[in-house]
Amino acid sequence: MRSSAFESEALRLGEKTYRLDEEGFLENPDEWDEGFAEAMATLTGIHKGLTPAHWEVIHYIRKTFRDSGKCPLVYEICRAHKLRLADLKGLFPSGYLRGACKVSGLTYKEEQAHQGWLPNRKAKRQKSLAEKVYRVDIRGFLVDPSEWDEGYAALRYLEMKMPGSLTDKHWRVIRFLRKKYQENGTVPTVYETCEANQLEIEDLERLFPDGYHRGAVKIAGLEAR
Repeated sequence: MRSSAFESEALRLGEKTYRLDEEGFLENPDEWDEGFAEAMATLTGIHKGLTPAHWEVIHYIRKTFRDSGKCPLVYEICRAHKLRLADLKGLFPSGYLRGACKVSGLTYKEEQAHQGWLPNRKAKRQKSLAEKVYRVDIRGFLVDPSEWDEGYAALRYLEMKMPGSLTDKHWRVIRFLRKKYQENGTVPTVYETCEANQLEIEDLERLFPDGYHRGAVKIAGLEAR
């Protein structure tokens, strides 16, 4: 086993350094590899090495994040692997978040959850969203549309508990709304949006089940006035 240690918010394995946040989680999930998992496992109380049962959970967490941009819930992990809570504790004694997720290089935090939903996955990761402030009104609409960014859209989508994750179809509608607002200073009607994006109303409902204004427009950081 290669030597490892937390030093200045970093985990060093030989010549490789993994950047960690203040809570010891991997700062950039894209830097994760199996060497990181093995070293972090020891630091989280797994002293006899990672078994096939550990790796099944770890790879499931990683795959879910790649596919949806979200770290899976503990309920999903237990259902998918037919684990009782005691079984999960036996595998990851320090907990699901502080054990399984940490070893997998992920966290539940919003700044991790939204990354896979952004349109340019290869773009440099944004600064932690924990440091950002978005002003919203009592109904959850963004007060100043100029404060909008893609991170806001993804976080709003997550907060609204809408199914799945943001897809290219969602982003086409969001970008259309933003573009028309910037050009005209008004939010386009639902008819204009559907016609421009070749959507039937049923298609729009599947994309934004909370509604056109309370779903699509809100996520785009706008509000029809």
